[in-house]
Amino acid sequence: MLAPVTMPDPEPTVRHAATVLPDEAPLDRPGLLWLAVLALPAGAVTGLVCALFRMALDQADLLREALIAWAQPMGAPGLAALVAAGATATVIAAWLVRRFAPLASGSGIPHVEAVLRERAEPAGLGLLPVKFLGGTLAIGAGLALGREGPSVQMGASIGTTTARLFRRPAGESRALLAACAGAGLATAFNAPIAGAVFVLEELVQRFEHRTAIAALAASAAAIAVARLLLGDAPDFALPPIPAPEAAAHPLFFALGAAMGLLAVGYNASLLATLALFERVPVLLRAALVGGAVAAIGFAMPALVGGGDALTERSLAGVEDLALLPLLFLVRLALGAASYAAATPGGLFAPLLVLGAQAGLMVGALCRDALPGLAIEPAGFALVGMAAFFTGVVRAPITGIILVTEMTANVALLQPMLGACFLAMLVPTLLRSAPIYESLRLRVKR
Repeated sequence: MLAPVTMPDPEPTVRHAATVLPDEAPLDRPGLLWLAVLALPAGAVTGLVCALFRMALDQADLLREALIAWAQPMGAPGLAALVAAGATATVIAAWLVRRFAPLASGSGIPHVEAVLRERAEPAGLGLLPVKFLGGTLAIGAGLALGREGPSVQMGASIGTTTARLFRRPAGESRALLAACAGAGLATAFNAPIAGAVFVLEELVQRFEHRTAIAALAASAAAIAVARLLLGDAPDFALPPIPAPEAAAHPLFFALGAAMGLLAVGYNASLLATLALFERVPVLLRAALVGGAVAAIGFAMPALVGGGDALTERSLAGVEDLALLPLLFLVRLALGAASYAAATPGGLFAPLLVLGAQAGLMVGALCRDALPGLAIEPAGFALVGMAAFFTGVVRAPITGIILVTEMTANVALLQPMLGACFLAMLVPTLLRSAPIYESLRLRVKR
């Protein structure tokens, strides 16, 4: 008789080595308690710093608008002065990064992810003033960059420093770093749930109990402090957008597919722009981008900067639809060039602008083609934000919750789910890597 064959136990699911965190150590109550206790003050400090950063950006925007208003009546001399001011501010921002904290270049989120995967060293508090001042100068000069990237990286540096001060082990240090990074995102967009979800879905890409506990604590503390300074109104004050009728739901699947294709193009164009600009010395690159952005701001002031006003106009459905394709293309090019300038600044806010504009264009086309469905283009703009974010970042839950918290609108959750499904499926089938995965591979140890 043949001996029975013993089959080996099935192996655990294999994940790609480049995207998996070190295994989580067994939870112990004292360590978990330490983590929970430390996450609260670290999150509160993150909320304070990032709220002050938002306030600084608001003042920088007002200063830029005042300079443009002063320069426009002067004609060519005013344009020259504005271009010089924009180039100078951007060069200073790039010089600060190059001289004092090279890790502060760009968004900072790819660096945080590289640290969590043990591909890079964490940044201490020395990064914080460079990120704060450099981000204020760059975004204040009109570069199409977001406040969330600097906020996430500043939060991560606060989490790292807290863990070092209290000599916490590696697992707790990583959890605290990720939690405070999420707290930075929560403060940047007044979106505490999205901040906590972002930690698990994008930063660590799996559910960890201690990281979840730390993320919830840090985001709760951060938003409590931030709202003392910023208030608790959603970022976009909008009239209610009604839920679409059932017959219009398939159109949101089509919107999601379109956003997925657009995301593939966006990611490719951003990476191509980075590769092209790397041939130019950093400070010259910064001067060229800063001067060009200032010139655009002289002609079209509303097009430069982080873009919140543009997003709000799209969500309100008040954009000039005849000009919208041109505005979209300008913002698309402006965002890629701004990110390549090697100054501090993130991608989220510019992504939301493009998603809202593209969604509004699709909604307007659907309304004109199908007048019997009573389509509201503003609803397509809102769903387009979440779908485009999903296609680019590949973090659908974060995108859905982020847009919902920023707009205080829950009526479009169902069509948003369908759109995000297609927006994630299309680039995945086309083997287009998520943008932060591609950018993380560029981070040097």
